[in-house]
Amino acid sequence: MLRITELRLPLDHAEDALRAAVRARLGLAESEPLGCTVFKRAFDARKKSAVVLIYTVDCELADEAAVLRRCAGDPHVRPSPDTRYRFIGHAPADFRAGGRPRPLVVGFGPCGLFAALILAQMGLRPIVLERGRAVRERTRDTWGLWRQGVLDPESNVQFGEGGAGTFSDGKLWSQISDPRHLTRKVLTEFVKAGAPEEILFVAKPHIGTFRLVGMVEKMRAEIEALGGEVRFRQRVADVRIEAGQVRDGDQPTRRITGVVLASGEEIAADHVVLALGHSARDTFEMLYLRGVRMEPKPFSVGVRIEHPQSVIDRARFGPSAGHPILGAADYKLVHHASNGRAVYSFCMCPGGTVVAATSEVGRVVTNGMSQYSRNERNANAGLVVGISPQDYRQDGAAGGPVHPLDGIAFQRLWESRAFELGGGGYVAPAQLVGDFIKGQASSTLGGVLPSYQPGVRLTNLAPPGRGALPEYVLDALREALPNFERQIKGYAMPDAVLTGVETRTSSPLRITRGANLQSLNVAGLYPAGEGAGYAGGIMSAGVDGIEVAEALAAQMLGLVVA
Repeated sequence: MLRITELRLPLDHAEDALRAAVRARLGLAESEPLGCTVFKRAFDARKKSAVVLIYTVDCELADEAAVLRRCAGDPHVRPSPDTRYRFIGHAPADFRAGGRPRPLVVGFGPCGLFAALILAQMGLRPIVLERGRAVRERTRDTWGLWRQGVLDPESNVQFGEGGAGTFSDGKLWSQISDPRHLTRKVLTEFVKAGAPEEILFVAKPHIGTFRLVGMVEKMRAEIEALGGEVRFRQRVADVRIEAGQVRDGDQPTRRITGVVLASGEEIAADHVVLALGHSARDTFEMLYLRGVRMEPKPFSVGVRIEHPQSVIDRARFGPSAGHPILGAADYKLVHHASNGRAVYSFCMCPGGTVVAATSEVGRVVTNGMSQYSRNERNANAGLVVGISPQDYRQDGAAGGPVHPLDGIAFQRLWESRAFELGGGGYVAPAQLVGDFIKGQASSTLGGVLPSYQPGVRLTNLAPPGRGALPEYVLDALREALPNFERQIKGYAMPDAVLTGVETRTSSPLRITRGANLQSLNVAGLYPAGEGAGYAGGIMSAGVDGIEVAEALAAQMLGLVVA
């Protein structure tokens, strides 16, 4: 099979134009057999008056060798790579006869989901421990916060089956290096669970919350059918770690022997995947007290910005705005502010809503969400500023190591401030862009109606000394908005709405691991995914879950993997 890349056609090309273009590129006569499969479809909208579709096509031919010789000088005609997933091994039928503890997966977001799925498909019968509820019960709890202002700290946007990715735009693309095509495995499993097949070929696939709910349930059913077990409302309150004799430098190498649930139940385990979300703060604190090595890491904080989706569509697509192939337009913006801070758009949700994403009482956190249709009135995105561990250290000293849990304290400070500025009841503070730039409080909405529920309170996000975020963050945001206006006409429109605060862009710490994907100082403990600091988004978390599951399986089965 051959692959053609960079095959460009007009947005409204005829149905048979793609096959004709393939034949022309390969020099094939009409009589020669040709099978075509679209591997990827993207678009180039830099010239808004003439948006172009860009195809990657896999072709089946009668004489591929002859075509390759004929196209030897064309860098866009090459043999198709093999993207099939291959398991590193499978457990023998009698593997459990010796009574060895089953592997545990703590957390059932995208990372834990794929770690458990791969382990189950290899015959290792994992036990999944998820602190929140099953996805449909969790959805009801989440709506309870959005509609009634009632928070369940154990079942919300952050905690529960499917993880934080369930209440998001459902973006299924990533910029991670993927030489083994593991993202293809993730997409294939999603399609098998009910996702539309188009996610296999569109350049920026997404699913949306309502479809993710059913898919997660089907994937859970497969894990259980293969001998796995998924247990909800099972918060891991402690870990059992046995001191070892082998030393790694000055640190003793210790081994995990089990976990303790909040109910008091103990589960023996010598292989544990820690697929925590970035909001499992109590678990991070417990692991730190138990001596699990971790370190602070950079993350970002900011606000959500909302515009009419039509403004973004026109700015990005010009006269092609509204075309069904293009759908709702997204964007990606970056500005390097004069105070040295990077300001960028984050988790952009076309045709979506801003959602309440807190998991702690008395704190306000925002995030964005879209359904598959992306047909809501507003576009929203995080508008965030990068910060370093030195920015959020709590001891006030300059230089030296930062405590691994300082980032959590920093997040909590600003989330509590947002709750205060919103007036309670999980109402969020908001300000119009025009007023924010002028430095004055907002009192009346304009043409953009904020979508955040339970609701917003118009205020000043940047009063001297009592702002919703640090001064350097607010200054960088204020400087970036006019710059973004030059890139997207209407971006700094006075009526656009800023809603605060966005603090959980990524984990504030990393649970460090070695080349074997195990904790640096606790053998058998596999930190994984976004909460452990190794992923950002559904796809990268899923891929990390696969790789950690493979490392765990290789160790359990005694396999040597190249």
